[in-house]
Amino acid sequence: MSPSPDTIDHGVKPSVTLRSLPTIDSYVPLGPHLAITPTVSVVVPAMNEAENLPHVFATLPAWVHEVVLVDGHSTDDTVAVARRLRPNLRVVQQVGRGKGDALAEGFAACTGEIIVMIDADGSTDGREIIQFVSALVSGADFAKGSRYIAGGGSDDLTVSRRLGNSVLRRLVNMIYRTRYTDLCYGYNAFWARHLPYLDLDCDGFEVETVMNIRVARAGLRVQEVPSHERCRIHGESNLRVVRDGMRVLRTIIREWRRPVASRPIPAAKATVDQGAA
Repeated sequence: MSPSPDTIDHGVKPSVTLRSLPTIDSYVPLGPHLAITPTVSVVVPAMNEAENLPHVFATLPAWVHEVVLVDGHSTDDTVAVARRLRPNLRVVQQVGRGKGDALAEGFAACTGEIIVMIDADGSTDGREIIQFVSALVSGADFAKGSRYIAGGGSDDLTVSRRLGNSVLRRLVNMIYRTRYTDLCYGYNAFWARHLPYLDLDCDGFEVETVMNIRVARAGLRVQEVPSHERCRIHGESNLRVVRDGMRVLRTIIREWRRPVASRPIPAAKATVDQGAA
């Protein structure tokens, strides 16, 4: 039996129908005293981001339960800087390679009821976390950042990135009967209990696409949240438009052929510590 109609909510009123998911009410941000009731873990995958972490951590709300830094074999002072900024930081020494693998290992190390994923380059603003948590507390299973709805935007979208995202997003919407407005964006949040539906098995930037497809196929309640992407503060991005765009395309096709299943998330192959006692 096919899932019942649903909506993805864009701001203060429901506007976009997602036919593959259950119906959810319109997104209305809650007050901080309500939104922060669940414990929140923030996962930050980082490789050689020592210069950017002070800016990133400065935006994180004080009520965040824990911050999990996944160190992707950094050769600079990423871990030392992170620990100095947040003494209670949880550090995962990544075993594998790539952003997808880093997120999978970081998710497995989280203890919070809600998991939020942000980038370590300063492109995602931690002050927006309250909006994602509010969406979840309001009834969503998965809060998905979008740069293309009212209140969202980007300082870093080149013509090629915008075009690639648009083409791939339309393809996903056509194949999976979704109505996403943004596909390749890494600011998302979800209830930790839904980790088995993600079952991440990718290692690159295609991870966001994998997550978006799997939550839709699982019938989870998805809510888009406006988010503004900023430019990387220091350093250069590892993202390559053509190379990573082709990986996303192959991922979309692979996911289409993949049977829908709910499997437990594999145990992380990572070393976790919480800094000095």
